[in-house]
Amino acid sequence: MITYILRRLLVAIPTILILIVLSFMLMFAAPGGPFNSDKPLPAAVLANIEARYGLDQPYVVQIFNYVKNIVLHFDFGPSFKYRDQTVSGLIAQGFPVTLTYGSWAFAVSTVLGVAIGTVAAIRHNTWLDYLAVGSAIGASVLPNFVLSPILVLVFTIWLGWLPAGGWSNGGWEVVVMPVIALATTYVASIARIMRSSMLEVLGSGFIRTARAKGLPMSRIIWRHAMKPAMLPVLSYLGPAFVGMITGSVVIDIYFSTGGIGQYFVNSALNRDYAVIMGVTILVGVLTILFNLLVDILYAWIDPKIRY
Repeated sequence: MITYILRRLLVAIPTILILIVLSFMLMFAAPGGPFNSDKPLPAAVLANIEARYGLDQPYVVQIFNYVKNIVLHFDFGPSFKYRDQTVSGLIAQGFPVTLTYGSWAFAVSTVLGVAIGTVAAIRHNTWLDYLAVGSAIGASVLPNFVLSPILVLVFTIWLGWLPAGGWSNGGWEVVVMPVIALATTYVASIARIMRSSMLEVLGSGFIRTARAKGLPMSRIIWRHAMKPAMLPVLSYLGPAFVGMITGSVVIDIYFSTGGIGQYFVNSALNRDYAVIMGVTILVGVLTILFNLLVDILYAWIDPKIRY
């Protein structure tokens, strides 16, 4: 197992370095720049600004310094538009917010999705199965930019139970609606994957043998069927977790949470390349790391994967 983990790490590290270099190259290859505006700046002023941010150096030197600062100091440099702010500081402000409601959304979607999919598979072709499948299909076609205003309309305007937005101290009352809006689609996807996987496992020979021996259905599900049925779900949970903890642009903007997605949108509109690259690299690194974690869990559940 240790050899398998080390082998995966040796692949992940150069992948992260390639991601950083490609992000830098693609961002600065785009037309325009962070200091371009409707009224062009005088050449002397533009030269001073570029010298301030190190943009007057050779291209290779810029890439080398950028990678070195990230690897050694986790420093993404200063923001081009947020005055006296660094990219690392902006990420430190927004990421805890998205991590909070994203983690709750992940927990809710995983528990509900696995439970709904398991019940639907056990009660195959019954009204519970039809209800679970119908609810999953309905939730999957209801994106969060449609669900968010519906939640505000019901819980804020009609019932007056929850605030429409803001973050304040991150209490439960401001977390409920972002979690519901973010988790709904993932619940549907996890439930569909779990149902299909559990149906396949329940039709396997070792499950039929366990039934023939007279084992109770609850023990068959928890002791024998759950582990192999979770393998396809684990493959989906890696990128899904990254998608939730890095936040949703719609969630951050609509509920005014102040999460990292809002900085990403504002930096794209303002051509703040440093912030865009910082958020992009953060998402890429988290994707690689959580996929690595999923691979390790996959190998732990199914030892054949290690070989």
